[in-house]
Amino acid sequence: MTAAERPTANPEAPVPLTHRLAQLMVLSAKEERLLDELQAAPRPVRRNREIVSEGRPYDSLFILDEGFSIRYRVLHDGRRQVLNIVLPGDLIGFPGCFFETALYSIAALTEARVAPVPFQRLLGIFETHPRLATAIFWSFSREAAMYAEHLIDVGRRSALERVAHFLLELLTRLQAIGLADENSYRLPLTQEVMGDALGLSVPHVNRTLRQLRDDGLVGIEDQRVVIRDLEGLSALADFERSYLGRFRMPEWLAKPPP
Repeated sequence: MTAAERPTANPEAPVPLTHRLAQLMVLSAKEERLLDELQAAPRPVRRNREIVSEGRPYDSLFILDEGFSIRYRVLHDGRRQVLNIVLPGDLIGFPGCFFETALYSIAALTEARVAPVPFQRLLGIFETHPRLATAIFWSFSREAAMYAEHLIDVGRRSALERVAHFLLELLTRLQAIGLADENSYRLPLTQEVMGDALGLSVPHVNRTLRQLRDDGLVGIEDQRVVIRDLEGLSALADFERSYLGRFRMPEWLAKPPP
């Protein structure tokens, strides 16, 4: 099944995971077919429904085919920490798949679709398509790099710097999958979700966004984020996009087999 044949709200959109991996290396026809097969039968997930539940076992990873979701942990008193925003093309369930039960919960923020990939199927790719399997698992290092940046956010950056860095990171990630233009994108996130991701209260997020707007750096209207001064916002956040950029791929991995 090709991207054009898949039942999606935008039939012209590329298959998310395939689009992402194609930026890392030249995919062979067989590798493209395998990726299409992995993403060929997505199932719908209603808004606010959990895809993975903390403390429960699961036996598949999931490819987010469409929509936004969040990876989070809820403390005993109800406080929530959002660890990451999950975008189309991301693999859901790593690294928790190596433990007996899920370490964190993952829930759909919007109407979403996910394609389940059994662990055994994914591990089998190492035997049948080792180059592709290496690229998939290599991509998890980007997620680890994002967690490190998020730790710096809550540990050292001011509220203004955190929000600026958060908006720039999403711009860069969405550009990589064709869901953002040079300086704008749709952001279906509430200020509550942003606050839970950045360790800020909702009023604090609101004041910070207002300051960024008044300073002529960012505009947000009807869930559309417009970065009005990309250079100025990057300087404010000390944003360096290299942790989200292309990997340094070995020559044997970058080129498809003959």
